[in-house]
Amino acid sequence: MNILLIGSGGREHALALKIKQSPLCKQLFIAPGNPGTAQHGVNVEIQSSDFRALGSFCLEKGINIMVVGPEDPLVNGIYDFFKSDPLLSDIIVVGPSAKAAQLEGSKAFAKSFMDRHGIPTASYREFSISNFEEGVEYLKGHSLPVVLKADGLAAGKGVVIAETHEDALGAFEDMIKLSKFGKASERVVIESFLSGVELSVFALTNGKEFVLLPEAKDYKRIGEGDKGLNTGGMGAISPVPFADKAFMQKVLDKVVQPTIKGIDEDGLVYDGFVFFGLIKVGDEPFVIEYNCRMGDPETEVVMPRLASDVVEMFIAMDQGNLSQYEVKVDPRSAATVVLVSGGYPETFEKGKKIDGLDQANDQNTLAFHAGVVEHEGLLLSNGGRVAAITSFGNTIQEAVDNSLKKIKNIRFDKMTYRKDIGYEFVGF
Repeated sequence: MNILLIGSGGREHALALKIKQSPLCKQLFIAPGNPGTAQHGVNVEIQSSDFRALGSFCLEKGINIMVVGPEDPLVNGIYDFFKSDPLLSDIIVVGPSAKAAQLEGSKAFAKSFMDRHGIPTASYREFSISNFEEGVEYLKGHSLPVVLKADGLAAGKGVVIAETHEDALGAFEDMIKLSKFGKASERVVIESFLSGVELSVFALTNGKEFVLLPEAKDYKRIGEGDKGLNTGGMGAISPVPFADKAFMQKVLDKVVQPTIKGIDEDGLVYDGFVFFGLIKVGDEPFVIEYNCRMGDPETEVVMPRLASDVVEMFIAMDQGNLSQYEVKVDPRSAATVVLVSGGYPETFEKGKKIDGLDQANDQNTLAFHAGVVEHEGLLLSNGGRVAAITSFGNTIQEAVDNSLKKIKNIRFDKMTYRKDIGYEFVGF
């Protein structure tokens, strides 16, 4: 089969690696891709937002499957664009319709969905400019800490956890009156703070059936010990030690199955990955958020542990055979450590020469390109998160240590990374 993968980050490099391993993959194209994805297929200079150009390319190359990595094209309707065109409608699109993608694209839509289908989540209210003063009074009386979320997509930065009422009111005004996150914060969801430990669970679904992929835990804060500003993710581990059989059965019974059933009951067209951002409160799972695609950097630990043929899984999804599909998982632990530009997640410089990145690859380690470009034969930094170094180990600690050893031979100016990924699971 000829396959087109949409995106250009570390997630797409990991997906490209896994797709190309399938004997069912004849040709792999990535739009626009990065130097890492080019190791597994052919990069194409088409942006993920240019649906017409992507459609024309699919017709030209006889594409059978299109896998959509990032959320923006999904929320903006790439699935609907392809399925509404008779020339493109036979292509298997791995990703939900625009309406179904609102599970990520709108926090209010997702919260309403969870309420309607009895899925455990934090209590909440939503506000906009029309009831701004009501929101102010609501915040003044809310218990602390309190969580404020921009309703729309804000590149992972639209969430504020306020420790004081003053901070909460300031963030509320910044979002709605000062448009801190543009249109994304025209509406704000205020929810109760849940105290617990987070994890990410992933399913592939056709809106009726599903299979679970390996779970993961990512680390968002820039500083060690989970201190400092939130980022897109500084690293991840898989498996998650506290996600034992009993807890995962609760996740299945109370979260995953009701979500897929709700998607079906609401008539949402959903062919693709569902990301469940969960928090374990006591012994119970609660949903923090849904994503309509795989996470990043979680994909960089999930895909290496997936022992099944991912292209086979996409075909089973399309043909309605997921309920019979058995997912195989590598029993080893995996850990990824993300290398970031100095100053990230605030102001940072690009164009720094990267040395030693691809030399980190061996039988136990995979070096995934994220914010990387190639210029005149050199690899240069081109983003906040530059690369993700994933290693296997018999334990989480061994996997982390293996990644850290490889990182010692990778260099670019002002390179930063966390040395404590998986710190709470030392000994596992």
